[in-house]
Amino acid sequence: MESLGVVVNPIAGMGGRVGLKGTDGKLEEARRRGAKARAPDRAREALEAFARRAPEAAVYTGAGVLGETVARDVGLDPHVVSGPQTDVSDDVGPADADTSAADTRATVEALLGQGVDLVLFVGGDGTAVDVATVLEDAGASTPMLGVPAGVKIYSSVFAVTPADAGRIAAEFDRVETREVNDIDEAAYREGEVRTELRAVVPVPVASDVQSSKQVSSGNVDSLAAGFAREVDPERAYVFGPGGTVGAIESELGIDPSPLGVDIWHDEKVLARDATEDDILECLESVDGPVTIVVSPIGGQGFLFGRGNQQLSPAVIRRADEVDIVASGAKLDGIDALHVDTDDRDLNDELRGWQRVRTGRFTTRLVHVV
Repeated sequence: MESLGVVVNPIAGMGGRVGLKGTDGKLEEARRRGAKARAPDRAREALEAFARRAPEAAVYTGAGVLGETVARDVGLDPHVVSGPQTDVSDDVGPADADTSAADTRATVEALLGQGVDLVLFVGGDGTAVDVATVLEDAGASTPMLGVPAGVKIYSSVFAVTPADAGRIAAEFDRVETREVNDIDEAAYREGEVRTELRAVVPVPVASDVQSSKQVSSGNVDSLAAGFAREVDPERAYVFGPGGTVGAIESELGIDPSPLGVDIWHDEKVLARDATEDDILECLESVDGPVTIVVSPIGGQGFLFGRGNQQLSPAVIRRADEVDIVASGAKLDGIDALHVDTDDRDLNDELRGWQRVRTGRFTTRLVHVV
């Protein structure tokens, strides 16, 4: 690795913890709800890992919040490329930056002009589409790799964690073609998943690059019935997104928010499609134990950190237990489960062998790595 190109989408993922399931077209609403920028911290973690392994590599990046600020924070001396027209100076905080897809594309064009060996981008599927579009339009063979920072991540061009991205960027020696997918956020907010293949691009070959997400999870009726039969009336339940968990809610007589988080206690729904703050506020009023119920993303195996950022480290630490549910068919397509919560200590606590309910009476031990 002689030179690395870096572009950060500073507003990526801001809609997650405030329950917006994405930031496209919802930035001002996310800010109104008090959303914080998460992309810079994830960029910092990736660049720290990269700098440890490739300290002599030249780093090219966008000005200010588009990458320069984070790169300097970790001790790098980046070459700042031209291109973006938006005010991205240090005087503008990441959450307040009015950057756009045009800024991402202009930065990537400038990075390609420098002949970088890899474009490392920080964002979600929308950012991946912007980067891939520039690469394809330029006819470039330059590989790309994503640092996961968005709410929804269906593309197979992202590393499992930010630290993995930095390590892979420094050490990869070959590439393979992988898919960039995007999702209709308006439909997603209504509970419908519509994905579209947008590009096929070169990506570093590594075991810690995630696969594309599968949206089918198989028959979960018996699983839902078994879970409902064992519900503890003294417990509060925080139900994560997805069809598997939604089937459990339906079995309990709850109208689930398909891609949101619901809270249920004493046979009552305390909150539906809740934000991180909603969840914490509800749980303050609960006098008793708390269970988070989640199902891994099909094909990828993520329990936390993809599409359910409302289940933040603070929420997870408030719970007494995490119940993992998945059909056997879904687990058959997953080598291991993953967590990416923005809290390294919590990630370590969640790793290890975990029992997953797969049916009315059946469970399976699966490794969380």
